[in-house]
Amino acid sequence: MSGSTPFKMRLVHLDLKGAPPKVSYLSEIFPLFRALGANGLLIEYEDMFPYEGPLRLLRAKYAYSPSEIKEILHLAGLNELEVIPLVQTFGHMEFVLKHAAFAHLREVGPFPCTLNPHEAESLALVGAMIDQVLELHPGARWLHVGCDEVYYLGEGEASRRWLQQEQNSTGKLCLSHMRAVASHVQTRRPSVTPLVWDDMLRDLPEDQLAASGVPQLVEPVLWDYAADLDVHGKVLLMQKYWRCGFPWLWAASAFKGATGPSQAVPPIRHHLRNHVQWLQVAGSRPTDSLQGIILTGWQRYDHFSVLCELLPAGVPSLAACLQLLLHGEFDGDAKAKVENLLGISNLEMMDPVREGAGSFPGSNILALVTQVSLHLRSSVDALLEGNTYVTGWFSPYHRRRKLIHPVMVQHIQPAALSLLAQWSTLVRELEVALQLAFYPDAVEEWLEENVHPSLQRLQALLQDLSEVATPSPPPPPTSPGRTPAQDP
Repeated sequence: MSGSTPFKMRLVHLDLKGAPPKVSYLSEIFPLFRALGANGLLIEYEDMFPYEGPLRLLRAKYAYSPSEIKEILHLAGLNELEVIPLVQTFGHMEFVLKHAAFAHLREVGPFPCTLNPHEAESLALVGAMIDQVLELHPGARWLHVGCDEVYYLGEGEASRRWLQQEQNSTGKLCLSHMRAVASHVQTRRPSVTPLVWDDMLRDLPEDQLAASGVPQLVEPVLWDYAADLDVHGKVLLMQKYWRCGFPWLWAASAFKGATGPSQAVPPIRHHLRNHVQWLQVAGSRPTDSLQGIILTGWQRYDHFSVLCELLPAGVPSLAACLQLLLHGEFDGDAKAKVENLLGISNLEMMDPVREGAGSFPGSNILALVTQVSLHLRSSVDALLEGNTYVTGWFSPYHRRRKLIHPVMVQHIQPAALSLLAQWSTLVRELEVALQLAFYPDAVEEWLEENVHPSLQRLQALLQDLSEVATPSPPPPPTSPGRTPAQDP
């Protein structure tokens, strides 16, 4: 089947900077990745890597241990999934530069996103990170070194001074750092080829890019997650890179994490269209120089943003996209294969009942998350803003002044109690399911962002009703003309 696809390698991206799965969940989902047509993983560890020594402070609270990293690699090997680790080395360095110990290495003082490329200590820092990651990935053939979205490059004091010199530019500065990082990788492990995201290269003049030495050191990953991807523009960009001397190129699509920073469930049609466009790009040119495609599954837009779609919620989208890549289109056979492997009766249903949401690992999470994202806020809004008794007799004005016609308590309270009980039961079920797949901080964050605000609005309504229905007794009257101090 894979012989019919222009993408020899099909990597699933695991973005661990948010809601990193427990190893036990990965052990369940890796066989499904393989069955769906994946043959590799791009693992973006961020703060989940067990850095040692001075880098130890980069670890998240629940960072994987070295033995867990080895177990992940073992599980990947059992399922014939080649692992490519990813280490950010230029932009998206928030997880490093947020720490006071490294804040002096920021390109722009207030912003922890971009590394100052002028400091020798900066290269030593990313070199140490690379060395530790490579040490725990002895069989890696590629290492992704990031280098995307290097915001504010050229705006630091050292960069401003450097740019005042003739023939210096931000493009030259970017290429210089990329070349230094890639050279470090090849010096430490000559058998490992660095990958870079391509967005910082796209607009550079061909002669500058060709003369930089970077094309001989790295393989660029062309990324675009849009449903209306410019196919012709991408083909022209690939041709430009080949002319500049890059021998191999990669593509990067998205199966989740690309349609909104707080998205809960991926819009599958959007992601399918994105992959259709990438197939058109790949089919427009000889594919001998295409290494493969990375199906990205972003978990946060950056280190400080909220969680987007959890991995279990993205599995149907991933499955559809992988099968589309293998079949060349998402036809009846591809759809049937997805539904069979996931145990889903209808991939297109937007509101799966919990009993029929599938049989894949985490399918219960998908079903419950879908229920919450589609119905929790709307059901609470319907009660608080659409219920005539609430809007007519227990408005914010009434609630602040603790005013209500007593009979209205009987109209409002039972409905509110019933709605709260219904959602509390579902949320408890969701919390248990989340705890099996994720660490406590991720469970807490997802519930606090997506569940608690609506439930707290319901609880506040019931609290106000309770206080109005059982008013505090008035203070005891005092005798006319006397004060308590005058009592004998």
